[in-house]
Amino acid sequence: MLPPEGSDTVPQAEQVLVHGDLHQKRKWAVAIAFCALVAATPSAAESNAQAGKAFAQANCSHCHSIDKVTQSTLAIAPAFRTLHLRYPVESLEEALGEGIVTGHPSMPEFRLDPGQVGDFISFLKSLEQ
Repeated sequence: MLPPEGSDTVPQAEQVLVHGDLHQKRKWAVAIAFCALVAATPSAAESNAQAGKAFAQANCSHCHSIDKVTQSTLAIAPAFRTLHLRYPVESLEEALGEGIVTGHPSMPEFRLDPGQVGDFISFLKSLEQ
């Protein structure tokens, strides 16, 4: 049954259709917003690499080059960007966790917790690219 001419009342079937369309549009808007948020958020690897870089800056950059272009300030300290050419950087995980006693003669001992090890390895891997 149709509402009388000039009435502001919308038939119930049309209300359901309009409400259903709005509900569906909201679902899509939420899904699109979520995808945009996920795409804009740094990945775990990126954030781990940033934490590893911060560690390297604080503890290693006095001797080692920790970027993709500069030379190490200490000639015997290899640039981190070249470590992957010598061996897989993942092979450093155990030594970093147990405490690197010597990398080069003037290198201090470092012992990283498991999270720091992963961050540092992620940073080293980021220099390979």
